[in-house]
Amino acid sequence: MVEIVAARTFSSLYIWLDLAWLAGFAVLLLVFRRYLALLAGLAGGLIYFLVDYGLFYLALGARAVDGASAFWLLLWLSFSYGLTNFAWIWLLLDRAGRELEWSLLIVAAWVAVALLSLNFGSGWPAIAIRRTTGGYHGVMALILFAGYLVLILRNLRIGPGMPGRAELGRLLAIGIGVQLAWEAVLLLAGIRPGGWRALAVNSLIETNLGVPYLYLIHRALGERIGEDLRRR
Repeated sequence: MVEIVAARTFSSLYIWLDLAWLAGFAVLLLVFRRYLALLAGLAGGLIYFLVDYGLFYLALGARAVDGASAFWLLLWLSFSYGLTNFAWIWLLLDRAGRELEWSLLIVAAWVAVALLSLNFGSGWPAIAIRRTTGGYHGVMALILFAGYLVLILRNLRIGPGMPGRAELGRLLAIGIGVQLAWEAVLLLAGIRPGGWRALAVNSLIETNLGVPYLYLIHRALGERIGEDLRRR
């Protein structure tokens, strides 16, 4: 089996710039009353931390961190992409007519943080992290298959054009596109070592595997609660 290594090398300035962006993003979600999106993002960060630190780092030893405390570094990292990815997916699932604005905001912020840290972070301590994937990508692929299988079977039971059908093409575009944007920024900024395999495999599997489940949660909550947390 060909091992895929997801690695990053960046200055510690990147962390502080990203924390400022995350705080600003959370404030914007509050200002525009996208409360459920913010809660989804916070839940995503917690899930990522439990998986990344608890499973990948402690249990499997697949994650390595050099130049920083593994606990605090992985806590930041998990909420960095957990908050943005899950909140972004939730906003896209809302279909409130502001998908382009939120998407451009997030991607532009990722690019700005990455390039600013490259321009001004030379005097800051360097941090290197890496994660091997051979021990668990098969399990992740199984989780992805199970989630989409549920949606496929639901759609097969519902006639074309009938309400309740999942837009599978759109969900795939969201699941692949969100992770692809994240991976592309890291690759173009030189934070992620060059290589198409990590970008392609991570984009197809890692964030995408959670989209069917998040879609079902979004659908169930959306029937009862609005984005401002008021009962419908």
